[in-house]
Amino acid sequence: MTQTKSTNITWHSGKISKEDRKAKMEQRGVTIWLTGLSGSGKSTIAVELEHALIENNHHAYILDGDNVRHGLNKNLGFSPEDRTENIRRIGEVAKLFTDANLITVTAFISPYRADRDEARALLGDGEFVEVYIKCPVEVCEQRDVKGLYKKARAGEIKEFTGISAPYEEPENAELVVDTSELSVEDATRKIIAYLEQEGYVEL
Repeated sequence: MTQTKSTNITWHSGKISKEDRKAKMEQRGVTIWLTGLSGSGKSTIAVELEHALIENNHHAYILDGDNVRHGLNKNLGFSPEDRTENIRRIGEVAKLFTDANLITVTAFISPYRADRDEARALLGDGEFVEVYIKCPVEVCEQRDVKGLYKKARAGEIKEFTGISAPYEEPENAELVVDTSELSVEDATRKIIAYLEQEGYVEL
């Protein structure tokens, strides 16, 4: 755990409770944590999921791995320690967004189970839904939309997940979406069906 260095701090609560937000927004705040290899389809699915939710009058927002590294986490690299800190920070942001009763969609490789478990532990019961965007590394490499696998194979990118760094598959994900078998649209429908089934949204 990261040590708290700040002193003389107090948590300030507002007048609006989580239950007030649920009633006003007609949804349950939740973090939908998409995890999987680079090229598995996380970001693409996140975009479609956010769009579908907002089109149906729900409040949703994406926290995307690349986007976050442009600002909040721009001082972090891809060492195991930096990857852990990257996910810790995102977990804290997702906690705040979920407390605001947003449907927060994260799209991060998040290769280590322990880091994902730490993110889950920050949230309340039923507020964290792990979705494993499953796709064989061979298929991800065939797609290679960013050219990253090619660079990793050439040794130009060090500690690349799936090639020179490990990816620990989820053991108890709430949902598994295999993008080697499902289209983006079908994958999105599967996630939305789960959210409806569990009472997070009504579409």
